[in-house]
Amino acid sequence: MFLILSLVTGLTLSASGVMTDKETDPRQESLHEIQKQVNDLWQNLLYPVTLGNKTDGMIYATCEMKPSSKIDADKPQVTGQVLFRQYYSYGRLEAIFYLDGFPLDNNQSSRAIHIHELGDLSNGCDSTGGHYNPFRVNHPRHPGDFGNFLPKEGKIRKYKTNLFATVFGPYSIMGRSVVIHEQEDDMGKGNNKASLENGNAGKRLACCVIGISNKNLWEEKLPEVMDKKKRGLNKRTYNQ
Repeated sequence: MFLILSLVTGLTLSASGVMTDKETDPRQESLHEIQKQVNDLWQNLLYPVTLGNKTDGMIYATCEMKPSSKIDADKPQVTGQVLFRQYYSYGRLEAIFYLDGFPLDNNQSSRAIHIHELGDLSNGCDSTGGHYNPFRVNHPRHPGDFGNFLPKEGKIRKYKTNLFATVFGPYSIMGRSVVIHEQEDDMGKGNNKASLENGNAGKRLACCVIGISNKNLWEEKLPEVMDKKKRGLNKRTYNQ
């Protein structure tokens, strides 16, 4: 990283030493090329991808959920995906939670889902560290404190928008993990230290590492999730 920054600095200093008189300096075109290279280098350092990915400026990421190797066999074996997309580079993050493997009992409690600091699954979900908390604030104000999700018929199908986390810049969630917990998040109201750290959400049932993807999974899953949401809204309206 230091070598790259030194290269950028050197290129900038070299560029600044070139004469800028278009009429007398034939190297003007070379100066513009050096400046373009400097800008491109900074762009690649700051962001994991560029607009040239044929997605109309929308960046996609996926997280392939797997049960933790550290949970008991009688615990829910959760699989599926958590999908992300965000418009380059200042759009708000959106997410699809497409998860299976929960008990079929609809009277169960909600499950907390959070982004954790590390993408390390070497010791199951226990090695993913604590909540991703770059701003050193209390829970539930961490990027990726997604809240509680109530499974229905053993599934979670949820679409969320305007999320605080981001896939871009120095606080990117790329390479970090998404963790599903056994219990409900108390949203920082548990009157103890653990509540302000992780919402007393309990054991880690399943986890995955976030990585860049194409748009195929998003386009496949979104219509089903939105249709399920629409049917739920229509049902509530009818019951009223």
